[in-house]
Amino acid sequence: MGRSRRRTARRTVSESRRMRLAAFVVGLALCFTPAAAQQVASPIGSGDSLVWRMPPTSPNMQMLMAPFMGIVPDVTPFLPGPDVDVGTLPEAAVGDVVQLVDGDTLRLAATLLRREIGGRMVKVYGFNGQSPGPTIRVPQHSTIIVEFTNVIDFPTTLRWHGVRVGNQFDGVPGQTQSPVRVGETYTAEVYFPDAGAFWYHPHQRGHIAQELGLYGAIIVDSPDLQYYSSANLEETLMLDDVLVDDLGILPFGFEAPAQALMGRFGNVLLINGQPDYRRSVNKGDVVRLFLTDASNTRPFNLRIEGGVRMKLVGGDLGKFEREEWVASIVIAPGQRYIVDVMFEEEGEFPLTNRITAVDHFLGEFEYQVDTLGIFDVSSRPTDYEYSAEFATLRTYDGGFDEVRAQAGRPVDEELVLSLRIGALPLPVVRMLEIDTLYYPPVEFNDAMPMMNWLSTGMNVLWLMHEPAPDVDPRDLSPAIGWRFRQGDLVKIRLFNDPGSWHPMSHPLHLHGQRFVVLEQDGVPSSNLVWRDTVFVPVGSTVDLMVEMSNPGSWMFNCQIPEHLGAGMSMSFSVQASGA
Repeated sequence: MGRSRRRTARRTVSESRRMRLAAFVVGLALCFTPAAAQQVASPIGSGDSLVWRMPPTSPNMQMLMAPFMGIVPDVTPFLPGPDVDVGTLPEAAVGDVVQLVDGDTLRLAATLLRREIGGRMVKVYGFNGQSPGPTIRVPQHSTIIVEFTNVIDFPTTLRWHGVRVGNQFDGVPGQTQSPVRVGETYTAEVYFPDAGAFWYHPHQRGHIAQELGLYGAIIVDSPDLQYYSSANLEETLMLDDVLVDDLGILPFGFEAPAQALMGRFGNVLLINGQPDYRRSVNKGDVVRLFLTDASNTRPFNLRIEGGVRMKLVGGDLGKFEREEWVASIVIAPGQRYIVDVMFEEEGEFPLTNRITAVDHFLGEFEYQVDTLGIFDVSSRPTDYEYSAEFATLRTYDGGFDEVRAQAGRPVDEELVLSLRIGALPLPVVRMLEIDTLYYPPVEFNDAMPMMNWLSTGMNVLWLMHEPAPDVDPRDLSPAIGWRFRQGDLVKIRLFNDPGSWHPMSHPLHLHGQRFVVLEQDGVPSSNLVWRDTVFVPVGSTVDLMVEMSNPGSWMFNCQIPEHLGAGMSMSFSVQASGA
């Protein structure tokens, strides 16, 4: 199937015996639950050949499959281009780089394409015949005109993730614009105030379009030629995954997302849309990596094997205060990092994803190492020697003095992250009871694929609500009424409630503004960087200082599109100064 190469090892956790016993007891209860109470549904489809297919599961989880047989998600299954022969579609090209300057016009057409995944040609989406779409490279402080034409299966919008655009061009359907209907063109004016790595992607039915490759990278270059230290090469790496079985890509929920508990984890890992990324470099080359996690829900823990040194330079909207050496990079959906690496020896150096996966059935941790790609280092020496610059850890004045001066003041606003469940099938509810016996701070894998698959945006509600200890969880609703003025510095506290149903880590994205992470669980951040997306582990409390610089009506949401499609968002407004 072309899946990433993997090495695994297991370690039993202290709760293993208790979890095995709980799984066994509840499994018996499920097996003897009367059929009428299991809410068994018949398969539903949108055509003779399109029906729900169960997601791939591990051998251990197959032992718990019997109670789920015959149950499918309570939404219509969808795959792109249902009436189109895949053989008639153009094959997706490798994304190129479009260099633009102030005043240029970029035309982006979202269309149906085909590409090979897992040994099978499948239908995907892309921009301008490329999937992912072209990398946009622009100077800082430039403005471009984008003409976006929608030729996919449903209305959608286009977002400029992390770019502090004018509010009317933010791409949030129903809030800043109407969806772009099929066959229509929408024109946006995009201003780039910050240097760094950004990306563009859809914001309506993103759980489908983004998974199918409808996104692209943006690199904004500072006018300061010394903004970064010298490098021989620059590589933009869009990290992703896709969920497939022997028949191809598994169907999506149409009216609302399936996999709404944990998000849609894929089983084939991709870099720039390809499962076999390779890059040739010379011995001694310094390579700058612009990293973006474009997956629906998967956090990555990236490392280059073989002792290759990695220097953390930037993240989201610019550079860190201090460059620093790191062994690996943990990157969550929507986040970006800028990393310099130097290849001092010839040979093959794998780029790996090293994670600790959870096996809920056995109550064990499973260490997994997946190879995402290979750097081929030749014996030819580098054309330009930058080892001295690479060895130097530079500092950067990001304008954080006022943020630090106000870090100790009281919190202005608070949000709690939790889950409310609705009419879930009874076996899913029983599995949720097992699932909450142990919850990892971060979910690097889909530990309960059947439970996740059957949970949809119709029967679960993810919430970002204000603290309400005396309110019944069934009565909670998203926070409302947040109003600020342009120029405000606002301290926001986020708490990821470990006591809710299926607590899960969340990458939260703030539209239109920028912030710094002041502290997490009482530990102050020692190396600040401007961000727009923060990763909040289960049970953690994270304090942000937000610079409200961009007027308008904005969204704050979970970047996992299945969670967004299950309600995990709120709105806030910033009034223009002098208004």
